[in-house]
Amino acid sequence: MILRALLLDVDGTLADTESYGHRPAYNQAFRQLGLKFRWSPRLYRKLLAQPGGRERLTYYLRQYQPELGAQAFAVRSDEAAWVDSVHELKSRYFRAYVRKGKVPLRPGIARLIAEAKAAGVKVALVSNASPESLSAMLSHGMPGLAEQVDLIVSGADVAAKKPAPDSYLHALSRLNLKAWQCIAVEDSAMGLQAATAAGITTIITRNENTLDDDFSAASMVLDGLGEPESPISAIRGELERGWLTLADAQAMLATRHPQAA
Repeated sequence: MILRALLLDVDGTLADTESYGHRPAYNQAFRQLGLKFRWSPRLYRKLLAQPGGRERLTYYLRQYQPELGAQAFAVRSDEAAWVDSVHELKSRYFRAYVRKGKVPLRPGIARLIAEAKAAGVKVALVSNASPESLSAMLSHGMPGLAEQVDLIVSGADVAAKKPAPDSYLHALSRLNLKAWQCIAVEDSAMGLQAATAAGITTIITRNENTLDDDFSAASMVLDGLGEPESPISAIRGELERGWLTLADAQAMLATRHPQAA
């Protein structure tokens, strides 16, 4: 078997964390701080073009110049410190949502990880998220699956987050594997850019926040990973059944790297 490792993004790929966790947590933090603005789904989709939470907050402050009320002085005094404090507050709310089971795994993720481990294929999580958020997902959002993860790469482990390839290159180095031995599973154009820049064949599983992203560089594009009781269709690529299997991923990789098959 060519395939030696599945490299999985987390936010939007393993779970709909953006819609059910991060965005509501930001809005709860804004409410707690007495701020009048809220991030709507449409606005949040635009903010997702930024590589991380602190970057989104900073971009929003500078580009949208919202009314800050009693928080205005703190922002003027030290914008970076204020952003850090809001992000920490938001992260506490996010972890609470995960602990309460409000951020479920996307269909097909648990099955695909189980298939990989049964076949001796390593599983790595490669994410821009903070170590704290990833720890919450592993402990509470992935019951029974956390011990099947061989490697975790967070945004804190690299100098440059996605769309830079650093996190994927770091994963390849830690796993001692070549790019052609791995498949990345991503949900966004930003993640796709990072994985392909590292030379890794990539499968896209779209969600409601990434439907309009450019996925022309992806080897396969799906509206989810699917389950036997909840099949999906392939937008690009071929599925043996109505859900992505490890065999589908292996066949796709063999087609792209026939010399290694």
